Amino acid sequence: MRIGGVVLGCALQAVGVTSASADIRIAEDRGGQIGHYLQTFAMVRSTGERVIIDGNCLSACTLVLGLIPHSHICATGRARFGFHAAWMPDRDGRPVTSTIGTRALWNIYPAAVRHWINQHGGLSRKMIFLQGRDLAGIVSSCEGRQHARARSHRPLSHRPVRYVTGSTAGDRR
Repeated sequence: MRIGGVVLGCALQAVGVTSASADIRIAEDRGGQIGHYLQTFAMVRSTGERVIIDGNCLSACTLVLGLIPHSHICATGRARFGFHAAWMPDRDGRPVTSTIGTRALWNIYPAAVRHWINQHGGLSRKMIFLQGRDLAGIVSSCEGRQHARARSHRPLSHRPVRYVTGSTAGDRR
């Protein structure tokens, strides 16, 4: 297990990720390594918690759409998903499209998401954004849902994992 996974596991345990009574709020997540997101969303899925998308969920963060049950995800009016092909740095650090990584992303996305991606040019180096009316046809709205508690989820890569317990009414992030 990688150090990031250990840190994430400890962070999840520290905030008591054991019941379905809390929600996880994702906002301004730029993505990162696919493996980190596979681990994180597998843990979240096992808790039965709901995930609120409330801002940008870009790159590997979009895996939430295929790894968390549809009934456990909702989007606010600020939600925006950004999709692109997976990439890895070459020997000189320049990004090179990863066919294997892109295929993994594609296989995880639900059919409705794959259909939308195809309608908007497919997965390429250029990021495409799913939001507004198009998103409402794929992810249910959070409007009208009662959220007793929500924890903010910050980007997983390049920063320590932070989960903040707070009320959705105060919208603490």
